Amino acid sequence: MKHSNMLAMILAGGRGSRLHELTSKVAKPAVSYGGKYRIVDFPLSNCANSGIDVVGVLTQYESVLLNSYVAAGSRWGLDTKDSGVFVLTPREKAESGLDVYRGTADAISQNIDFIDQYNPDYLLVLSGDHIYKMNYAKMLDAHLKAGADATIAVLPVPMKEASRFGIMNTDADGNIVEFEEKPAKPKSNLASMGIYIFSWKNLRKMLVADMKDPNSDHDFGKNIIPTMLNEGKKLIAYKFEGYWKDVGTIDSLWEANMDLLNKQNGLDLDDRSWRIYTEDVSALPAYIGPNADVDRIYITQGCELEGEVKSSVLFTNTVVAEGASVVDSVLMPGVKVEEGAVVTRALVASGVKIGKGAVVGSPDSENILLVSKNVKGVE
Repeated sequence: MKHSNMLAMILAGGRGSRLHELTSKVAKPAVSYGGKYRIVDFPLSNCANSGIDVVGVLTQYESVLLNSYVAAGSRWGLDTKDSGVFVLTPREKAESGLDVYRGTADAISQNIDFIDQYNPDYLLVLSGDHIYKMNYAKMLDAHLKAGADATIAVLPVPMKEASRFGIMNTDADGNIVEFEEKPAKPKSNLASMGIYIFSWKNLRKMLVADMKDPNSDHDFGKNIIPTMLNEGKKLIAYKFEGYWKDVGTIDSLWEANMDLLNKQNGLDLDDRSWRIYTEDVSALPAYIGPNADVDRIYITQGCELEGEVKSSVLFTNTVVAEGASVVDSVLMPGVKVEEGAVVTRALVASGVKIGKGAVVGSPDSENILLVSKNVKGVE
């Protein structure tokens, strides 16, 4: 179903500092996930599958790789005469002197001219760093049916975790009556997913006013949504049911990868009716040697396994040599684990080599170990 009167803007400018060295040279949405994907593949594929033709991707930090990756719209079928993925970077200098967006709403405000040239009726605003599958066309249908000014996707979370999120308090009909940013004592468990649909003409007026307000944080959660509620606009909560993961930390990125080992994970990357499209890397088929000992693994093309690999996710072109052991770990593209090396409860960054006989990680560790540099082997 085509919804060409809705344009999507993906906020992909997150620094991702809690991913440490993984984002020192690469923007968070370009971080690898699930063997062969990048995080930004998910919102882009959702847009393509939802019939959205025009997508703006707003980038800022360490964005060279992300910009070139996103610019190849053909990966998601968004490169025809009437469709496209457009990379949008900040134009205004912040107080730091750097070209950055001052807040989530400012990111949209700085690109009003881009949006206006398509004259959409509705604007979809997305975070570019979550892993999930979602039909935005159904969300727009709910927006239209309710006659809403804004529709916000919400995810029910455990009540004990609700204070970590922006929480939507609703009435019996699903209308949002209050928005609380990380409340100490949450009244509901409906967490904002950072996915919004706005009626564009109305939002445009609000953004223009917000740009002129020196006291504003220029943020949807802190400014735009509370202002809409104060003005009596109709905001509704759209309940999402399904797999959703915020991969903002090493532990959560590891968990999201390990979820793929469970066939009932709810994400189903093999679902042909809702494909997640990505870069097509040319690599040989995976090879599992005659002496390899493998159990509960998720592997992609180019992998060569000769040693022990258990409960682990291996990305493209990873190598585990004979006599090596990899357990409860995630190996990103091009990792090499040499003879006799042992890797346990670790996330190993792209291209890292674990030398002969080296030991990294521990089965008893509380947190997942990030290995971002080569580890020398035993001489």
